[in-house]
Amino acid sequence: MSTESDEVARALDILRAGGLVGLPTETVYGLAGDATNEAAVRRIFAAKGRPADHPLIVHIEDVSAMASWAAAVPPSAATLTAACWPGPLTVLVPRADHVLDVVTGGRDTVGLRVPAHPMALDLLQRFGGGVAAPSANRFGRVSPTTAAHVRADLGDLVDLVLDGGPCPVGVESTIVDCTVSPPQILRSGGIPDEDVATILDIAAASGPSRASGMLASHYAPTARVELAASLAAAEARAGELAESGLRVDVLDPTGDLALAAHDLFSRLREADARRLDVVVAVMPPAIGLGHAIRDRLRKAAGLG
Repeated sequence: MSTESDEVARALDILRAGGLVGLPTETVYGLAGDATNEAAVRRIFAAKGRPADHPLIVHIEDVSAMASWAAAVPPSAATLTAACWPGPLTVLVPRADHVLDVVTGGRDTVGLRVPAHPMALDLLQRFGGGVAAPSANRFGRVSPTTAAHVRADLGDLVDLVLDGGPCPVGVESTIVDCTVSPPQILRSGGIPDEDVATILDIAAASGPSRASGMLASHYAPTARVELAASLAAAEARAGELAESGLRVDVLDPTGDLALAAHDLFSRLREADARRLDVVVAVMPPAIGLGHAIRDRLRKAAGLG
C-alpha cells in the first residue's frame, strides 16, 4: 500500500470515529467531517468559529449520490452536474429528510459538490457517504490552499491533514441555487459565470446569505484591503499610505486570471506574514475567473 493510500485509510478511520480531516480539493482545503454525524459537524463549527446558521457544503463521491441527499433533483441541477462534476461547482437542491439541520443551518436546501481532486475522490469513494467540508480555516479569514495553511490555522483542532499539494484552482466553488427559476449564481467561483450561462439561463442573486461565502466580509487577512480600479490608481494610493508610515503593497491580479486565482489566497496570507498594514488590490475585469477574484477581493475589503 502506498504512503498516500495509508494516509487516506487513516483519514477514513478518523471520519468514521467522528473526527475531522483536512481534505485537499481542487479549490481550497476543506475541514471534513461525516455529514451524518451531528457531533462531528458541530466540531467543524467549533473549530472554525463559524456561525451556526451558516450552511455547509456536503461533498459526495459522484453524480448518482446526489439522489441520496436531495428530496428531488431539479432538472437544472441534473444538467449542470452532468456537465461540471467532478469540478468546482456546488448546486443548491431541496434537502432530503435525513439531512441534518446543523449541516444546512436549518434551511430546506442543501449544497452538494463532487470535487475534482484524486485524493478527495479516493476518500469519498471509500467512505461511501457525504462529508461536510467548509474551508479549513478560521471563519471569515483567508482560505487555505496548502496543507501547511491548514495546520497553521487550526493546529490540533484537526485530527489529520491530508497533503494533496497546492490546490490547482485556488478559489472556492461556484454555487448555483437550482431550487429557483431561473437558477441563480449565489457565489462566483472556480467555474466562470459565463460557463454556467452557456449551460443554463441564470440570474445573479442578491439578498440575505443562503450559502457559504455570501457574507459581506469574508476571506479577509489581518491587513486592511483597499480596492483600486487600475494599477496606476493602486500605486498612487500605495504611495500615499506609505508616506503616512504604513507598510503597504500592491496586489495586481489582472494578467493571467487562472494564475491570479491560484495565487490569490497565498498572496493575502503572505501579506500577513510580512506584517503589512494595507494591501491595495487592483480589481480584475469581470470576465472568466475575474468574477470570483473580484468577489473575494470585495469581501476581503468588507465590501461584499
